[in-house]
Amino acid sequence: MNIKIYADGANITDILEAYNKKSVSGFTTNPTLMKQAGITDYLNFAHEILQEVTILPISFEVFSDEFEEMYHQAKKLCALGDNVFVKIPVTNTRGEFAGDLIRRLDTENVKMNITAVFTSSQVCAILENLGTTHNHIISVFAGRIADTGRDPLPIMKEAQGLIKAHSEKLQLLWASPREVLNVYQAESLGCDIITVPPELLKKLRLQGKDLEQFSQETVQMFYEDAKSSGFHL
Repeated sequence: MNIKIYADGANITDILEAYNKKSVSGFTTNPTLMKQAGITDYLNFAHEILQEVTILPISFEVFSDEFEEMYHQAKKLCALGDNVFVKIPVTNTRGEFAGDLIRRLDTENVKMNITAVFTSSQVCAILENLGTTHNHIISVFAGRIADTGRDPLPIMKEAQGLIKAHSEKLQLLWASPREVLNVYQAESLGCDIITVPPELLKKLRLQGKDLEQFSQETVQMFYEDAKSSGFHL
């Protein structure tokens, strides 16, 4: 496939395993994933990963709700390594658009992963604040859009067109996939990147698997689990 697979998570063991196996093209994380993984020291976590992950891109997110503090956090994160992309939320918790911050960081050549994007209008607003010469990622949360009962494909297709018309330096990322099929959907739409959590990453090896064989293996699984559980009727 042409689409780049980024492992999404904050488990250091999983990250290093994927890196050493060369099974992905990059990494992303966020404060929620870090909390779930029991991370309490942000900078130690980042330093530990970057001692090993020295080449592939990895995204770390700011966590302030004030844009000026986001700026200072972004500069600190950017300084950790040339392969770091700084995740900037498209708004703060008050719904205030991060346009001025995005423009400021773009002019200072801070590589950004602009995140929590859900609409084409947000994509347009982001592009109005980006130049055309620097590498950035725009993460559109297709999976969460689908959670609302909306088809994310038209939104992703429109976003892809808008982004590529603005600059070939920009990359569209399909965020929060819900199933392996999303990987193939994202590629067919021309997305540059898709984030894949560990449980879906393992399923990518099923590509092209014979369905008759898969059926039999599923029956075998049901049989063995019932047998080992000691079920009786």
